[in-house]
Amino acid sequence: MRHRRAHRKLGRVADHRIAMFRNQAQALIRYEHIETTVPRAKELRPFVERLITIAKRGVAGGDGNGKLLHARRLVLRDLPDQVIVGKLFDTIAPRFAGRPGGYTRIIRLGYRRGDSAELAQLELVGSEYDPKAAPKETKAPEAPKTKGVGDRLRAAAERLRGKKEDADAKPARGASTKGARTAKRTTPQKSG
Repeated sequence: MRHRRAHRKLGRVADHRIAMFRNQAQALIRYEHIETTVPRAKELRPFVERLITIAKRGVAGGDGNGKLLHARRLVLRDLPDQVIVGKLFDTIAPRFAGRPGGYTRIIRLGYRRGDSAELAQLELVGSEYDPKAAPKETKAPEAPKTKGVGDRLRAAAERLRGKKEDADAKPARGASTKGARTAKRTTPQKSG
């Protein structure tokens, strides 16, 4: 009998399952939406909502009596990343201050192509994310890429052949093209 065994095992041992929930919770708090399977999303939902409730109580209790510090330490047991916990307490918990629960939403996306698993998007309420919208592009200066073997070979071939742009440059109007053609030829013609 399965008395007091309320949750799904998800094909993992307990330690692996808890580690997976911690990783997914960190990703959900960082990006405010994640895409996963429906059973995982249903199991992750109470895990994340409990963390948000603890953060809300800590923010509402204030720093004067130590409730904020205690709440941070409770959340740090499950999410060891200081940046994520800072975002949870600074931006997410105040956003849900007037909401009595239900901080997340599950949107079903269809079935995965490879194994036909039902996919869902788990997102925080208030951060409506449209998966079909084009992502906003932020122009950041890109670091120069390190050249691989293929890039080095192409660069060497261009140096040997001369730039294609230089060779194909069109002469100005009225200029004679006869001289340009003879100047290009470097191998002697065979006579006879």
